[in-house]
Amino acid sequence: PEQIAGWLQCTYPNDESNQVSHETIYKSLFIQARGALKKELQQHLRPQRTIRYSRHTSQKGNGKGQIKDMVSIRERPAAVEDRAVPGHWEGDLIIGTNNSQIATLVEHRTRYVMLAKVSGKDTETVINVLIKQARTLPGELYKSLTWDRGKEMHDHKRFTLATDIKVYFCDPQSPWQRGSNENTNGLLRQYFPKGTDWSVHSQAKLNAVARQLNERPRKTLGFETPAERFNACVASIG
Repeated sequence: PEQIAGWLQCTYPNDESNQVSHETIYKSLFIQARGALKKELQQHLRPQRTIRYSRHTSQKGNGKGQIKDMVSIRERPAAVEDRAVPGHWEGDLIIGTNNSQIATLVEHRTRYVMLAKVSGKDTETVINVLIKQARTLPGELYKSLTWDRGKEMHDHKRFTLATDIKVYFCDPQSPWQRGSNENTNGLLRQYFPKGTDWSVHSQAKLNAVARQLNERPRKTLGFETPAERFNACVASIG
């Protein structure tokens, strides 16, 4: 509702007849939810879970371990945290059923999303996919990558050597240090519920979902879209 209300205000700034507050949308939904329509509406809720887990609790305890020569997020330049310049990404490996997985990547400043199908969660396979993804972007728009401490990043030095992209690692059990990425993973649940078998979805399908996410107005971007912000960065580097 906030996205819709904000987009309408930006699109029709001088036409109140084409504007509506997010509170009005919420009230309308709650009124309509009385009766048979309730279940149908619930299916469109973003977080389709009944329990809100603490952000201080990691639900990905398995697969963590000491990674050689990792650089802590605490050594990451302050400009990254301030979102002052583009080119700093956050990443994660989402595990599905039947030993399937995808890599999610989010640009820290613009919230631009890339999704990549990964055929295995071993470090060689994951690093190969990340290298391939990195080479699709200009170097000015991919300067660093922040990841958690999953073993899939054990060979992070090979990624850096191949791409000249620095890798930083979050503190243990600190998913909020990749806040933009964690939020994106939550948005993905609208398209792929928990327990999805990622192997049945093609890269083309993942690209289509990423495109939809990138074309959604975002409150944190002043109701611009990630695509608009990212394309402006692309244009600025010529």
